[in-house]
Parts: sequence; structure tokens; C-alpha cells
Amino acid sequence: MKPILLAGLLFLGATTAFAHSKLNTTEPADGAVLAQAPPHIVLTFAKRIRLTRVRMTHDAGDTVDLDLGEQTAFATRFELPLKDMGSGLYRIEWRGLSGDGHAMRKTVTFRVQ
Repeated sequence: MKPILLAGLLFLGATTAFAHSKLNTTEPADGAVLAQAPPHIVLTFAKRIRLTRVRMTHDAGDTVDLDLGEQTAFATRFELPLKDMGSGLYRIEWRGLSGDGHAMRKTVTFRVQ
């Protein structure tokens, strides 16, 4: 009985872990140092996700919600326009729903010199 229960728990944990969509890449890359602010940020996910909010904070204290435009459906790639706030640290916090309905969020940063 114990081996069956253990196998069931392992299977359940594995399916839950694979259901979430991890952030594969960003442009600019997380931790990048740039000469100028990019015109947009690209978020690419391993599986389809629906973004619900993307917020940009500059270390000078300014915070703006990025315009999702018509990118409100489930997708693996999102390209969002950025506001140039000059030199400093940019923090991009995204929130979304994975295909299994779990809420997800992460923060990506880059610096403009």
C-alpha cells in the first residue's frame, strides 16, 4: 500500500510542476546592463500563459503599468512597449495565469547607464 501511495504522490507532484509555465527568456536579459533604454521588453515562456499585469518600476521611484494592448490571450511570447525613464535600474514585474489556472509572477531587472 505504501509504494502505491508514494507513487501517486510523486506523480501528482510531477504533473503540478509541469503544468506551470516558466519564463524562458527576456529581451533585454535579466541583469543586463544597457547603454540606452530599449523601446520594448520581450517575455518568452515555455508554455502558454495569460499575462494579467506587467508593471515597470524605475529606481527613481516612478512606477507605470505596461500596456498589454491586445495581448490578453494565452500565448508564449509577449512584446510590450517600455517608457524610457533614463539611466538607472528598471524592474519589470509580471503577473499571469498559467494554463492550469495557477497565478504566477516574477521580477526581471536591467540597468541603463
